[in-house]
Amino acid sequence: MSKKEVSLPTPPSNQDIKELIRFEDESGHIWLGQQRMLLMHASAFGTLRSELIDAFGEEYAKGVLMRMGHTSAVSDAQLAQELRSESSIMDMFMVGPQLHTLEGIVSVKPVSIDLDIENKSFHGEFIWNNSFEAAEHIRLYGIGDHSVCWQLQGYATGYTSSLVGNPIHYKEVECVGKGDAQCRIIGKPLDEWEDADELQKFYSLKSMASRLEHLQEEIEDLRIEKEEFSHPQNIIADSAAIKDTMFLLEKAAGTNVTVLMLGETGVGKEIFSKALHKIGNRSQEPFIAVNCAALPNELVESELFGVEKGAYTGAEKSRAGRFERANGGTLFLDELGELSSEAQAKLLRVIHTGELERVGGSKIIKVDVRLIAATNVDLMERVREGGFRADLYYRLNVFPITIPPLRERYSDIPGLINKFIEKYNKRHGKDIIGITDETLKHFMSYDWPGNIRELENIMERGVILANNQTRIESTHICIGMPKLEGDYMGINGQGELRPEDSIGSGSNMGNTPDLIAIALEQGITFESLEKELLQAALDKTNGNVEKAARLLQITGPQFRYRLKKLGI
Repeated sequence: MSKKEVSLPTPPSNQDIKELIRFEDESGHIWLGQQRMLLMHASAFGTLRSELIDAFGEEYAKGVLMRMGHTSAVSDAQLAQELRSESSIMDMFMVGPQLHTLEGIVSVKPVSIDLDIENKSFHGEFIWNNSFEAAEHIRLYGIGDHSVCWQLQGYATGYTSSLVGNPIHYKEVECVGKGDAQCRIIGKPLDEWEDADELQKFYSLKSMASRLEHLQEEIEDLRIEKEEFSHPQNIIADSAAIKDTMFLLEKAAGTNVTVLMLGETGVGKEIFSKALHKIGNRSQEPFIAVNCAALPNELVESELFGVEKGAYTGAEKSRAGRFERANGGTLFLDELGELSSEAQAKLLRVIHTGELERVGGSKIIKVDVRLIAATNVDLMERVREGGFRADLYYRLNVFPITIPPLRERYSDIPGLINKFIEKYNKRHGKDIIGITDETLKHFMSYDWPGNIRELENIMERGVILANNQTRIESTHICIGMPKLEGDYMGINGQGELRPEDSIGSGSNMGNTPDLIAIALEQGITFESLEKELLQAALDKTNGNVEKAARLLQITGPQFRYRLKKLGI
């Protein structure tokens, strides 16, 4: 048996492989030698493939399928060595390609093979015709911009590596899945590929179970972190404004009254709602939060009230809605003003009767839920405009609590800063000890249109940029904040921001050249400037998107698109 084969002789007969295939009618077994095999619909594999892609993304799906092909290849390589132990190396190698052809997976045509077993070297090029994997990908996703024969690639890699005794990796350089006339692969030792580390990672990715476990742990850590932050004892309440808010929370907690949380975007309405739940008599029951603005209009009712099997296309099973899941506890409805008129009518009925019907169902379901609604828009204005039901508004507006914006609670900023530094030190493995006096000066001179959410984002950035055992400097947090001169606080005697001290405030709004000059001088990005402009328009119109859009002379949909794009 030669140690090296370069030529491409006539492929050997595959009769010896066919003789290993046995069908056992009574037992339901199909055998290839001593390995059990399966006959499987190509479309069923396609379904599995699409589920992996849609649930975990293409990169992870590719890794799973490559490892799947790699595993089966190792068994086939062992079979090849046993079946053709007395044959040439080339005949032994051809077992893999012949098996793939017999199994209906792909037709393999060698172009060139340089196989040196003694030196554990291999270089080869092959044409793949009629790849079932490419055909299924095209059926489900159409022609794409990258190669898609992942399981076949994993098989070729595993099979050749096992026979040669050295890691050999294949790349699919042409693929019908990306519009090429044929699929073509090139294989060579892994260390000869420039991106060897990138290629190797597909065979070392964590299993799906371990990944899900890791994600679950992350979610649990975030949940605990959020729970700790929203605990009443952990809310920073040094300012008189927040102390008044906490007083109202405590009064409402001893009852089951419906609470309407009011306030600008980013003031922490969900945090205060959770705090209300924790100090109430339902604290041991579920707290279910739902952002009404994030739900597509066609799914709002099914998400809130549940759905019965067969109610519409895709409703493959009955499922409880958020009201049922919150039964006995608290349901927090954020961005309530975005509900459709139909959803508003159903919500009013549930509040009035404590009963609901799932979408597509007729059974009356009783629920006992403490309702907390939140909005950053003027619901009374919506009522006058006809966009919100008056009777629902009065049902909700029994016990309104307004969360003050950050610009009305400057004395809370130092405590919030310490809390965020502690939070992001832990998350990012940092050891930041605080902020500089100049940074605090900027913080105390800014009107915080994004409120606490904006402060938190800026603090996370600062923690990441600053070196360990140092303080966050003003250069780490320059997001729309001017460098100021004058008194340390930068605010007047009433704790209010001075108009002349802030971009986007007072006289600067009417002096476009000055605004542009300041923005360029401070290195403010276009995205930051756009975000400031949108937020300023919202503030000026009390959160009314349509009015804010008209103020900026754009359409409502254009305004909403920009809000979504910028994460406002």
